[in-house]
Amino acid sequence: MRSRFFSTKQLLRIIPLTALLLSACNLNQIKTQGSASDNDVQWQARQQALKKISQYETRGAFAYIEDTNKTYARFYWQDKADERYRLLLTNPLGTTELDLNVMPGVIEVTDNKGKKYYSDNPAEMIYQLTGMVIPLKNLRAWLVGLPGDATNFELDANHLLKSVTLPAPEGDWLVTYQAYDSSTTPNLPQRLELKQGERIIKLKMDNWDIQQ
Repeated sequence: MRSRFFSTKQLLRIIPLTALLLSACNLNQIKTQGSASDNDVQWQARQQALKKISQYETRGAFAYIEDTNKTYARFYWQDKADERYRLLLTNPLGTTELDLNVMPGVIEVTDNKGKKYYSDNPAEMIYQLTGMVIPLKNLRAWLVGLPGDATNFELDANHLLKSVTLPAPEGDWLVTYQAYDSSTTPNLPQRLELKQGERIIKLKMDNWDIQQ
């Protein structure tokens, strides 16, 4: 059995999972998919607009569900450049449970006891400390609505990313976009779900702060 990230006592105080289990918004019919999107002028323009975002921050609700390893938390994501980003998970009291800082030449993780760990593989480090498998490399792209390394993806009729399928050794990752924030320019994801077999990661973004 994998070790739980939070204690049972903490889990009782963690934000309700129901906040992340809201029914998905009905997106419009698929417009294009995969390489066919090369001919979708609006999608190409959207990709360029998203790639111009040089820095962004977002925060919200995080859930990781896999067998007995269930983690519910608040998250904060900060992205500054190609090799600089931060993922912070906190409990309802605001106490740090996991703090990942990735910088050029330095990858640091601080656990809930304040102990620091260093490695050249942040995803593996998080797995060793928490039992959670998080596809960090592509998550950076998926968060803003880009397909990352995936070539198999679908767009809706509004030329927004609807789903992504990325092959992986342990099984394909399936990313589903359930809602977008229309108050941002360009529109950015508001709810998304990542699945790999029985493994599920849910993210709900409360707000975005972007710089171009």
